[in-house]
Amino acid sequence: ISNSVPDIQGFIARDGDSKELVLALRGSASIIDIMVDSAIVLVPLITPGVEAPSGVRVHSGFLVGWNSIAIQIISVIKQQLFLHPDLKNLVTTGHSLGGSLATLAAICLRRNFPSLTTRTYSYGAPRIGNKESADYFNDEFGVNASRVVHSNDGVPTMIPTSLGYHHHGAPLNTGRRRTLSREDSTKQCSPDGEDPRCSASVPSEGVNAAHMTYFGILATTPFCI
Repeated sequence: ISNSVPDIQGFIARDGDSKELVLALRGSASIIDIMVDSAIVLVPLITPGVEAPSGVRVHSGFLVGWNSIAIQIISVIKQQLFLHPDLKNLVTTGHSLGGSLATLAAICLRRNFPSLTTRTYSYGAPRIGNKESADYFNDEFGVNASRVVHSNDGVPTMIPTSLGYHHHGAPLNTGRRRTLSREDSTKQCSPDGEDPRCSASVPSEGVNAAHMTYFGILATTPFCI
């Protein structure tokens, strides 16, 4: 999945054993991506198949980015369902910008494919919308959404709440260890999304060392979706 403007990249994989499709979306990797990140005006959530409550507002750049590939992805998934009617699950995932796009993708795809169980996983993603959007997303997904923040990653708090933004879901904060093998390296935070015990209390340092690596994987290379 790709386009030149606004330079959104990703791929769809099929896991035959788990009867699952996985949509992975790339984080920021170009000047155009940075322009998408910077378009922070809150706008109504308008995307194929979704009728969101009237108060829901989301990041305009992320929405433009997702909508630029939405029809293409919906078409590919329809084709996969035709070829593999036993498919049961759909997963969206991404790091940074990719995580924000994956969140919007999950909302859209859940509405377009209600027969599939949709789950979403984001890593180091910034806030994507207002409190109403967070409540809407939480109502739609509950435990089927995981938002992971590594240590003092500065990107999740880069867009401040003072601009009307609010995180969705209960984040899983990981410590400085390379993996999740130790219980004391993780913390399950409040489902409100802005738990002061977790990343909400971390002053944003922007793109820092903690943002670059998740679970020991360098997530900011051109080789990692």
